[in-house]
Amino acid sequence: MKLYKCQACAQLLFFENTKCEKCFRQLGYLADADLLTPLEAAGDAWMLYGKRNDKYRLCRNTEYGCCNWLIPAGSADTLCTACRHNGTIPDLSLGSNVALWRKMEFAKHRLFYTLLRLKLPLETRAEDPNGLIFDFLTDTEAASGPKVMTGHDNGRITIALVEADDSERERRRLAMGEPYRTLLGHFRHEIGHYYWDRLVRDAGRLQECRAVFGDDSLDYDAALRTYYEKGAPPDWQENFVSAYATSHAWEDFAETWAHYLHIVDTLEMAHAFGLNVEPRLDRTGDLAAHIDVSPFRAQGIEQLIEAWLPLTFALNSINRCMGQADLYPFVLTPGIIDKLGFIHRLTHGLVAPDRAEAPALVSA
Repeated sequence: MKLYKCQACAQLLFFENTKCEKCFRQLGYLADADLLTPLEAAGDAWMLYGKRNDKYRLCRNTEYGCCNWLIPAGSADTLCTACRHNGTIPDLSLGSNVALWRKMEFAKHRLFYTLLRLKLPLETRAEDPNGLIFDFLTDTEAASGPKVMTGHDNGRITIALVEADDSERERRRLAMGEPYRTLLGHFRHEIGHYYWDRLVRDAGRLQECRAVFGDDSLDYDAALRTYYEKGAPPDWQENFVSAYATSHAWEDFAETWAHYLHIVDTLEMAHAFGLNVEPRLDRTGDLAAHIDVSPFRAQGIEQLIEAWLPLTFALNSINRCMGQADLYPFVLTPGIIDKLGFIHRLTHGLVAPDRAEAPALVSA
């Protein structure tokens, strides 16, 4: 994620802003150009500030305060690149649902920002029978009814709306013994399952992936039962980014994928702020980081990790000064960094298919 600037008054803008706080102009985000810009009214459409060549409309979900993305005025679509992937949304006649759904959309739009920057495939369900679709569901009214389970199934990502309730999400985090549980983290984890399907299974990269993450053909349901009954092995931190990652190769991939997105998004924002880490007491330079390049242009995972580790050491230390838990409560060992390296190569189209007859590389 990065910072933006109002072209009309030079005010600093943030990704979710819908109006400039200084000149009060309506803002719109143009995903294709990664541009957050003030708008000028043009009848029933909008023009980009200072540019009169093209006209745009705001996404239909702008009326709920959960989207600021633009659509070409001539398009038949009423939903933007991110919102068009919605399948089921909550009943918006309930104000409490609107507030929770707005949090959902803020997290989902941040996810899409990163996916678009990585140039990953984003077909909708209308474009592909297994295309990406999101269902944001509430638990049934009946006390005996089933609870919504957050998960992924052949391109369909379901997220329980209650996960947007901070107190309930914290209760679940503590009950499940998780050091970290966020709404954005859910999105990044579940999209990892989707891209395992797209970039690994469907693209003929199973052999390469199994060499890194293990055998995904093992019975998934049985593996989860074993994990919940026995927990993670004692030495899990040596090769897994989380305890849950030990449950099955699919979960290891999804957890590692989510952490890769954490890293590139946070490093881009650190780069936007011009942050560097150079402790005065660090005579060896081990805790120093000069974040002088966009993480999306990194040549390899080593370049990202060299900046990431000192940054998280600093941020965790600052959080502790405020009496807060560590911002990034994870340890990245060489084994985990190797897995992150696979994700980096995969998202950049650098992992070749296993066999000559396998499908062609997916553009990334």
